[in-house]
Amino acid sequence: MFFHRFWSATLAAFMLVLPNARISAADVPVSAEVVVYGGTPAGIAAALASAESGDRVLLIEPTRHIGGLVTSGLSHTDFRTYEGLTGAFLAFSRRVEADYRKNYGADSPQVRDCERGTQAEPHVNERVFEQMLAEHSRLSLQKGWRLVRAARESGAGQARLTGAVFVDADGAEHEVSARIFIDATYEGDLMAAAGVPWRTGREGRAEYGESLAPETADHQLQAYNFRVIMTPDPNRRVAVSKPDGYRREDFVEVLPLLRDGRIKRIFGYPSGCIFKAHTPPLPNDTYDINDVSAGLVRLSMPGENLAWPNGSLEDRTRIFAVHRRYHVGLLWFLQHDPEVPENFREEAQQWGWCREQFTDNDHFPWQLYVREARRMVGLRVFTERDTDAAPGDVRSVFQPDSIAMGDYGPNCHGTAHTGPRFGGRHIGEFYKRVAPYQIPYGTLVPREIDNLLVPGACSASHVGFCALRLEPIWMSLGEAAGIAAHQALAKDVPVQNVPIGDIRRQLHRRGAATLYVSDVLPGHPDFEAVQWWGSLGGLHGLTPLTGDYGQRGKNIIGQYYEAFPNHAVELDRELDRRLLTRWLELAKASGVSIDGLAEAKTRGQFIRQAAMNHNQSASRSE
Repeated sequence: MFFHRFWSATLAAFMLVLPNARISAADVPVSAEVVVYGGTPAGIAAALASAESGDRVLLIEPTRHIGGLVTSGLSHTDFRTYEGLTGAFLAFSRRVEADYRKNYGADSPQVRDCERGTQAEPHVNERVFEQMLAEHSRLSLQKGWRLVRAARESGAGQARLTGAVFVDADGAEHEVSARIFIDATYEGDLMAAAGVPWRTGREGRAEYGESLAPETADHQLQAYNFRVIMTPDPNRRVAVSKPDGYRREDFVEVLPLLRDGRIKRIFGYPSGCIFKAHTPPLPNDTYDINDVSAGLVRLSMPGENLAWPNGSLEDRTRIFAVHRRYHVGLLWFLQHDPEVPENFREEAQQWGWCREQFTDNDHFPWQLYVREARRMVGLRVFTERDTDAAPGDVRSVFQPDSIAMGDYGPNCHGTAHTGPRFGGRHIGEFYKRVAPYQIPYGTLVPREIDNLLVPGACSASHVGFCALRLEPIWMSLGEAAGIAAHQALAKDVPVQNVPIGDIRRQLHRRGAATLYVSDVLPGHPDFEAVQWWGSLGGLHGLTPLTGDYGQRGKNIIGQYYEAFPNHAVELDRELDRRLLTRWLELAKASGVSIDGLAEAKTRGQFIRQAAMNHNQSASRSE
């Protein structure tokens, strides 16, 4: 592991241009109130939240395509329960479902297979993201600009990011200034250029008391692979071509595994195969292909990505090529090498790239699946312990400054490899069951720079990051960053000083949860009140832990489950005397008027009255 910071030279003051102007290579200094770097799902969520709050926003994406991995192959989205979908990701998935309904009909197989819009073909995800951004006149999108340097000013113990310089595909530089910056890249490139402290590698177990951490710190990094999109449909599949630099000798060691029966099939789920074809499939007989967890043959390549986080464009281009050559070369070998047993070779030949996907890149994903790169060292470091159980409770530990939540446990596809490439095993791999957890605001906030938020390379340990590194969670963090940026602008305060309650209030109004509640979902008339009461700790302690922590509901299919048990508020349930007493004490301690609370007969009546008292008090103080 290493700890790194560096400083950039200060740039000149920047001029202001119209927020909706399209920025060409000929234009010089540009500005917006909020600049978001990285058109990832986190960046899109941040840009939308800020623009919808009334800010002038410029979203800059270094490549030709927005959407990050959601539009580059990761279509089988990582979440556990539909009750955990919230805020920006829920709004996006509903738009995706509506897109399929419009194009195929409400009763079509495509609508059924998109699983409420959570599983879609990459080109559909990209189209929906583009439409969502285009609807906002205060939001401008610039593609093809790559960050080259940033500038900051320091004074009175605090620093400020004053601007950044980007280069376009023609080599022209563009200066950009903003009052607030948001780094939504997977790698934390803007954060690092601004001199924010960051880490890679794994912390030792003693540093944060994490059971999943190694005994001693090291440089290991979670492995990457591609999430290719493939189909067995002969009318839609595109044949795989031999990759440049293909070497047969790289793959012959897989042959014994095929011959002795240790590999049962080439494509399958979830194990016994080489290419994990996620189930249920995506619409139009399309499959999101992934690395086989704990498999004998892996698509992920630990160790080959170590230069990626802080690497140059050339470094990352080289690493991308290494992974592509291996990934496509393995598939080509299995489809065409005469020593591959015929039954396996015939099976492999049944699959090909999807004709509709990545049409400007030979039907291959534009982006590598960067599971982990830099991690900011911010105001709050999210660790494995933040996913642990609250004392005696079915819920995870209470986070009083929560601005997001997640329901997918810490998981890592491995950080190193032992033994032969084929038949050996990844080490540093783990998959931990936990209950839904809350994510504190400090994970987004640097310690020093007062106008930067980092929802992508957020502040977490290696193990903690392995819980947060999922696109629905990244969208929640991005949405929170966009709201925090707006609040910082409106109140003219550093991002470190934005009141958490104000961020949460706006998030709850948008249907974004900061605590998992299985029976009061976004759109419910009591959603805001329940989320507010939960943010004070009112929903912790309702159900004691009696079994294993992280117990899931009934499995639906694949990695999806029914709601986590005992995470309902049960609004119509009678309010027993013990809970009433505890809730009255909580209201008093939180500065909430107790008028009318003692007369409540049900949990719902109490929460509604408490929220009304709170809102009335807040209105009088404004």
